[in-house]
Amino acid sequence: MLTALHEFNSCVMCKGAAEEFQILANSYQGPGAFTTKVFFAMVDYDESPEVFEALQVMSVPSFFHFSAQWKFTTDDIYNLRGRDIVADQMAEWVAERTHVSVRIRQPTNYHGLLKLGILLALTGGLGYFLKWNRKSISCGILCEVLTLCFVIVMTSGQMWTYIRGEPYVQRNPRTGHKHYVSKFSQAQFAAETFIISLFNMCVTLGMVLLDKAATSTMNIIKRKMMCLAGMCLVAIFFSWLLSLFRFKVPDYPYRFLWD
Repeated sequence: MLTALHEFNSCVMCKGAAEEFQILANSYQGPGAFTTKVFFAMVDYDESPEVFEALQVMSVPSFFHFSAQWKFTTDDIYNLRGRDIVADQMAEWVAERTHVSVRIRQPTNYHGLLKLGILLALTGGLGYFLKWNRKSISCGILCEVLTLCFVIVMTSGQMWTYIRGEPYVQRNPRTGHKHYVSKFSQAQFAAETFIISLFNMCVTLGMVLLDKAATSTMNIIKRKMMCLAGMCLVAIFFSWLLSLFRFKVPDYPYRFLWD
């Protein structure tokens, strides 16, 4: 695969094509599937422009098959007009050129599982809270809790990523490492919104504990413990929020504690 993944090259198709190509390569390297008949490689223009010049490649992404016999025909070029850039169709093309069948193994989608787990945890926590606080709970408190949850979810960027169709994570096509936080200030991954939601919830919980410690009629030891826990939650997770923001906006001038 010949591609140009640098953000300044403005290749709209390259990102998705690289992900599909990575799925194809990973499927071939799966248990029991790997042989030495086929090797997959990805060449980026910014790293090896001489390869593009030698092959006279004027557009990306492009896919080529090079046989061991050094025989090259037009069929060894992946036809983007007749095929889509998806792992299944690329695997068919690989089988036609090499007679090696690759069974595509799609990566596990943890996005739905994570959302289901969060929903079950929130539902279970709310049910447990209502079970032990039937006498003190009121409709007003319940509405406040639900409103706070809604605000935390919305301020984390959930709706923004849903509208833009942002990916859950991004895999580096060269190293295979997953990135859960986008390094650009104008982009945000779905996993990143869950991280921000967790930080916001912990900061909110810390503020609630501080307020409870100041207004509660409990004994002084419990109030001190609540105050200490609240201060730790606010200090740690607000500092991590600033660290995350500084990662995306390096010129941001303000710091907090050990950030």
